[in-house]
Amino acid sequence: MGNSPADVTAVVPARNAEDLLPRCLEALRQSGVAEIIVVDGLSTDRTVDIALAAGARVLSDEGRGLPWARTLGVRSSSTPWVLLVDADVVFGTTGVADLLTEMVEGRYDALQAGLESVAGPGYWGQALAHHHRTGRSRNWFGLVATLVDRDLMLGLGFDDSFKSGEDIELRWRMRQSGLRTGVSRRVLVEHRFAADDFDFALDQFLMDGTGLGRMIRKHGWRGARLALLPAAAAVRGSALSLVAGQPRWLRYYAAFCWYNYVGVTRGIAS
Repeated sequence: MGNSPADVTAVVPARNAEDLLPRCLEALRQSGVAEIIVVDGLSTDRTVDIALAAGARVLSDEGRGLPWARTLGVRSSSTPWVLLVDADVVFGTTGVADLLTEMVEGRYDALQAGLESVAGPGYWGQALAHHHRTGRSRNWFGLVATLVDRDLMLGLGFDDSFKSGEDIELRWRMRQSGLRTGVSRRVLVEHRFAADDFDFALDQFLMDGTGLGRMIRKHGWRGARLALLPAAAAVRGSALSLVAGQPRWLRYYAAFCWYNYVGVTRGIAS
């Protein structure tokens, strides 16, 4: 089997992503993928028009959420591999080809590109980017810019009850099945944030926490240790900030910890 982007379909879930989508799709087009499928989440802006103008095939998730959008995109593809790409990601010109080569050579079942997070000038966006660049989670396998065998992905599927945190749930199941996953050390992609204000950061905190809460509810005592993650990340981030002489990030980590646990409570109760 040749290692060519022509054997890859890019699946891009998007909702109200008109500001992010053009660069994402143009980069994928230049990479030489066989097809780009944009799965729209009932956008009210120009997302669909932009996707069509870029030559993408556009499907609708009919409001069923991100896990279903990814499933629909994978089902609609016909290539051996699929590339799950968030609209806020920009690949380099050879990024898809290099990721595919690394995946095949490393015998991975799924491989995510490394993320280089960038943000606008606002405090909360800068803080999110700083956390992503320095936190341990940057080395955790997820679905932001991830190459995976199509048939394997169809067999695994997503748990549609997870409107957030579905990547954590999938990672657990893949690990339990003995599948090899990883984060690339060779390929970095630009990871942007849609906004840099507190409301955007709050939404991220609550979604992440809710996903953790649902994992705890689903897996019981085996998932209970996940409840430690927000506190551990906040303590580590605060300590690193103080050591680096950057106390300005302490406010961020306090909010991150508090609102993640608000989300955890919601996830357990839902």
